[in-house]
Amino acid sequence: MTARHQVLRRCAASVLLLISSAMAGAVQAETLQGALAKAYRTNPTLTGARAGQRATDENVGIQKASGRPSLDATGTYTESILKPTISFTSPQRTVDANAQLSVPLYSGGAVRNSVKAARTRVAAGQADLRGTEASLFSQVVAAYMDVIRDSAVVALNQANVKALEVNLQATSDRFEVGDLTRTDVAQSESRLALARSNLQTAEANLIASRENYIALVGEAPDDLQPPPELPGLPATPEAAVQVALKDNPDIAAAAKVREATGYDVKAAKGAVMPRLTAFTQAGYTNYLDTLSAANSVNGSQINKQAAAGVQLNVPLYQGGGPGAQVRQRQAVESQAMEKEIEVERGVIAQTRSAYASWQASLESIQSNQKAVEAANLSLEGVRAENSVGSRTILDILNAEQEAVNAKVQLVTARRNAYVAGFSLLASMGHAEADDLNLEAGALYDPMVNYDRVKGKWFDWDFDSAPKLQSTRTVDSPAQNANVDPALAQP
Repeated sequence: MTARHQVLRRCAASVLLLISSAMAGAVQAETLQGALAKAYRTNPTLTGARAGQRATDENVGIQKASGRPSLDATGTYTESILKPTISFTSPQRTVDANAQLSVPLYSGGAVRNSVKAARTRVAAGQADLRGTEASLFSQVVAAYMDVIRDSAVVALNQANVKALEVNLQATSDRFEVGDLTRTDVAQSESRLALARSNLQTAEANLIASRENYIALVGEAPDDLQPPPELPGLPATPEAAVQVALKDNPDIAAAAKVREATGYDVKAAKGAVMPRLTAFTQAGYTNYLDTLSAANSVNGSQINKQAAAGVQLNVPLYQGGGPGAQVRQRQAVESQAMEKEIEVERGVIAQTRSAYASWQASLESIQSNQKAVEAANLSLEGVRAENSVGSRTILDILNAEQEAVNAKVQLVTARRNAYVAGFSLLASMGHAEADDLNLEAGALYDPMVNYDRVKGKWFDWDFDSAPKLQSTRTVDSPAQNANVDPALAQP
């Protein structure tokens, strides 16, 4: 066997080792669970969604406030600059203080139903938060697998360039001794130039994948380990759809939004109902010794008063406003009902599509594995036949390109199968932090904040100033297309 053939065989062996190590079992520094955990803790999309949910939690307290007692106090100091010309008894200065306590007793169900609507929207928001979490994880998984795929593709193209460089040198040597023609050299040079162009494209793709990984995870990818097996994948698309209809967070959120709009209609109807309020008020006036003795009682310069009662307000006509508001909210409820069906349809289509994509990718892996084996066998045969003069240099170049293409397709199929499988789990509602055994410590529970704020009464009960939860990536270095040389060793 010639030295050139030995180099080419070593390059091919290096490529196969790279594929197996990058996609099937090498010991690396970063795991998929670790990447997901970092995104779970510090990705601004998810931390921002959590803050938005905390804002939604406060709507319950805001609606409850309308049905709680209210207490107002006012104080006034008055100094007369010019007394009325027809009044000889008005005081020169006064100090007034008044306080009033109002307690709503009945509001036609407006407050009760508004509170129920707010609580239901909290549940809808929590479901939306689950959906945001699953969507982010799907993006992280895709980015993680993109880096693995593109790293393998770069190494494949690097090995191909090296093999073609050796091939060109051997072809030139044989041309010098008259064994080959100038056409053979030109074909080798053309194929090498194309291989270098493909390598540059692959390197650009790898850099883009690494930068996208940083945007999602917050840190640069470092020797990514092969991902674990995906648990709980369904046997049929029908089984996947049944799980999705029960567990998909988008469907749950749409159902809660529709339920909340029903309470909105009931709350709007309260505008035409009577309102009953209990009240008590007290007043204090001090004339500061400026009231004439003739107008004072026993020389007193202080007046006190207090009263209590019940007020009934019966709306008789309000210009048609309440009817318009009820009709408007009924239309919104109808819209929410249709939206729920729209979401359900989308989830069903997404689930079936993800299942089909996953199955097709699995079959593609098997086909491409056979293609790689056949391409390697074909390449060895063409080289052997060339050595006895029955094959041309162009035959070798074509066989080498077919082998590289088959290996790239295999790497891509493995990436696509994993991403499609994870997308299928996400559409089923089984791709959230609780399902993935993240290495992220205690998981975020939105009910903790809701339980903390739902019963607060105090007007001055503020939270501390918010602090940034996500991490910036401005200090991360620009990525390159370097591939670990150890992965390309035979």
